[in-house]
Amino acid sequence: MSKTKVSIKDIAQRAGVSTALVSYVLNGKEKESRVGQEIATKVRQIAAELNYQPSHLAKSLRSGKTHTIGLVIADISNPFFANIARVVEDEAKRNGYTVIIGSSDENASKSQDLLDVLINRQVDGFIIVSSEDSEEQIRCLNDKHIPFVLLDRYFPDIPTDFVSTDHYKASYDAGTHLVRNRYKHIGMIAYDSQLFHMQERIRGYQDALRDNHVQAHEHWLKRVKISAIDTGVKAAIDSMLAIDQPIDALLFATYSLAVSGLKHINKLGIKVPDDLAIVSFGQAEVFELYYCPITYLKQPIVLLGQTAVELLVKKLTHKLTEPAQILMKAELIERASSKTKKTLTI
Repeated sequence: MSKTKVSIKDIAQRAGVSTALVSYVLNGKEKESRVGQEIATKVRQIAAELNYQPSHLAKSLRSGKTHTIGLVIADISNPFFANIARVVEDEAKRNGYTVIIGSSDENASKSQDLLDVLINRQVDGFIIVSSEDSEEQIRCLNDKHIPFVLLDRYFPDIPTDFVSTDHYKASYDAGTHLVRNRYKHIGMIAYDSQLFHMQERIRGYQDALRDNHVQAHEHWLKRVKISAIDTGVKAAIDSMLAIDQPIDALLFATYSLAVSGLKHINKLGIKVPDDLAIVSFGQAEVFELYYCPITYLKQPIVLLGQTAVELLVKKLTHKLTEPAQILMKAELIERASSKTKKTLTI
């Protein structure tokens, strides 16, 4: 078989028709161009025999569309983002789009570089998991009317399309769950971040304690820099256990913080949940494989990814004006790590 790429001209010569007619048939326009059914069938048969592959570049130049979507995620090593990337990729393919994926590694500079590269690649639109200090990047995309949907993280002051978990409600439910299971000294480790979703998780935790009449200690809440997770988590746990009112339960604001924290808790010989109850955001196999299965907040990964693609495709095809802003509920999956606290009897 010849390795020379088959062209529309080759098909036209074999069929004894014009290249224009072949183009009409292969683009599904034979009826409006009044091409007979018999000749249309013949053209398609010859195209199949010659293994004709259409030029996507030529098609893109004609339509002004590349049928590609840029997906910028925060951290590809995090199971949550890896799983959601797979969902976005599958759903985009179902809608006729190819996804180009890049990870910002929670770095605004890298996020900007990814956006610039993908814009130069002429992607039709973006799905973005924002990183710290990337608010101006989102404003710029908005001002330039570049189609995009924010996923999981959004900026409440910018009128954009977004699909996210209701982070406040999830954290509130986690705190309330621990109080109802008789824990009274409930700590939280979160990222030292101004991103809205992290602030909502902290607010949900604080309101849950207040509304359930638990007097929160200021040293029960620790913020850890994302650039120094292990050392920060270790110091936070050591500090919360050393104070006059040491914690008896701990809520981790992310999966990565939980993994780091559980490693240190094991080194300290602390038993979960007898000495310390644990609840974490994020779902991963490690939570099921731990000697004491971990209670976690399960975010609707599939629905988040599918809805983000659906919104973006609508923007690309229908020029929607009003931004769609969707919050989804996380489910508290209760495991042994936060079972009801035993009370001492005399």
